[in-house]
Amino acid sequence: MKTTLTEFKKYRQDMNDKILNSGFRDFNKFFALDNKAYIDGALPSKMKELMGLVASMVLRCNDCILYHIDRSIQEGATREELYESFNIALIVGGSIVIPHLRFAMEQLDEILTEEKNEE
Repeated sequence: MKTTLTEFKKYRQDMNDKILNSGFRDFNKFFALDNKAYIDGALPSKMKELMGLVASMVLRCNDCILYHIDRSIQEGATREELYESFNIALIVGGSIVIPHLRFAMEQLDEILTEEKNEE
């Protein structure tokens, strides 16, 4: 069964809330560190999200790929910037990245179509 971006975001939010409200403080520390890593600094947030996308593709995590594509677009990334990021992941990770490149291309089209329909 295919999950929509809206369903993915809801599931992610619900489970993050469950994790962060579990009472185990080390989870909260990690999440805070992760969030801080992607804010503007010497590198802008968009660049950091694209870097996270490349790493996610090389590490072959589709949930992470979807998250970082969405966040990159929210930070202003263009289709061409995303394509170049996909290409870096392919070069770094090799042919094992191809199934995740397919996933990324599908998700990118769906996110951009969804955003266009919302306008």
